[in-house]
Amino acid sequence: MNNEILDALSQITREKSVDRAMLIETLETGLASAVRKKHGLTADVEVRFNDKSGQLECALRMTVVDTVEDPAFQWTVEKARAHKSDAAVGDVIRIPLPINEFGRNAIQTAKQVLIQRVREAERDRVFKEYSDKIGTLVRGVVQQVDRGNVIVKLDFSEGVLPAREQIPRSYHRQGDYVRAVVLNVDKSAKGPQVIMSRTHPDFLKRLFENEVPEIADGIVEVKAVSREAGARSKISVFSTDPRVDAVGSCVGLKGSRVQSIVRELGGERIDIVPWSADPAVFVSRALSPARVMDVKVNEAEGRMNVIVADDQLSLAIGKGGQNARLAARLTGWKIDLVSKSEEKKRHDLERASRIEVEQLELGEATTEKLISAGIETVQELVATPLETLVQIPGIGEKTAEKVLATAQEYLAAHPPVAPETTGGELEFTPEMTADEDELAAGDGTEAPASREAAEGADRGE
Repeated sequence: MNNEILDALSQITREKSVDRAMLIETLETGLASAVRKKHGLTADVEVRFNDKSGQLECALRMTVVDTVEDPAFQWTVEKARAHKSDAAVGDVIRIPLPINEFGRNAIQTAKQVLIQRVREAERDRVFKEYSDKIGTLVRGVVQQVDRGNVIVKLDFSEGVLPAREQIPRSYHRQGDYVRAVVLNVDKSAKGPQVIMSRTHPDFLKRLFENEVPEIADGIVEVKAVSREAGARSKISVFSTDPRVDAVGSCVGLKGSRVQSIVRELGGERIDIVPWSADPAVFVSRALSPARVMDVKVNEAEGRMNVIVADDQLSLAIGKGGQNARLAARLTGWKIDLVSKSEEKKRHDLERASRIEVEQLELGEATTEKLISAGIETVQELVATPLETLVQIPGIGEKTAEKVLATAQEYLAAHPPVAPETTGGELEFTPEMTADEDELAAGDGTEAPASREAAEGADRGE
């Protein structure tokens, strides 16, 4: 029996990677629990295991007292002297117990405690092993598919790929190899603790790191990723070495590198966008394959008004707004898309509502001074504080008061007509998400190869 216990401990330690000292402690605790079932829950039990010989020793510890309050671990002096002739109050008498007298119940109790402790130790080990790997790429073998969830055998544990973290229209069969990123490690989960994902943007980023040596070496940096798994993704890259083409490195010879990733993702389209420190340039490139004509930046609101040719608007938007939505998510800017004709119409309406300062007949000299100070319309003049007008060279306080009063009287008598909105502007924000049916349908627009698209955006084509 001694050898059997030693062999079992060695096997568990080897297969489960559990600390041997913890196993011995658990074994002693389990046997002590079995002894207490027979001699009382409050019994003072001592169990010792010799790791070298495999010998188990078990004993009850009885304390000698004047008045017994709990017979499970207390004896009177008279009873104690039957075991030890010179026993006195306060002595602790050790009564050896043969392990065999507890039979199957003791072994079963010890076994249950040991199994439970081994499971806890395994869960702790898995948590420590994978909690530092969140966001990293792992590879495993599909063990089973349960209600859409895929159970994956990893190196040191089991992982689960929930249905919501799987690429739409993808299929996983038992025995297949599968790659994913570690999304979370749930220590309290009843089943597999390692939660995996193939839809997270980090999965695409890790695939590029794995496929492109320049990214792994830090020469090319991945700045941002926006993704609608199964349909289309955009990834922005930047080269720290001017001799290295960031987009070309990711595309590879004849598209070999990016196509390898596309196959892993089941045909998902990938746009590789060269990153720029200039937000306007970055947004223009992110809207590829559409060609941008002009960008107006509103930093206060984190918004950009992007103007494209009429025939480029649908391409910039993409099917279901996908292209513009991904561009907004990639850049972090709110994007207002408008066609050239709509922008011209809006500009014409704004001009029609303007009242030029010349119409106030303030005198040629005063008018020129106002225009040189950037005040071209009556509306701008009325909105300018008196203190600011006085600071304009050649305009004193009395002149400023007269000019301001004249402008206010003119606006009261001739109120400007507010320009009507054309309704041709489309807003896309980084928070926008796609509907599930849009993801299933994918992006129906034909996009050119990523490198050519990015180069076209660079040239403003």
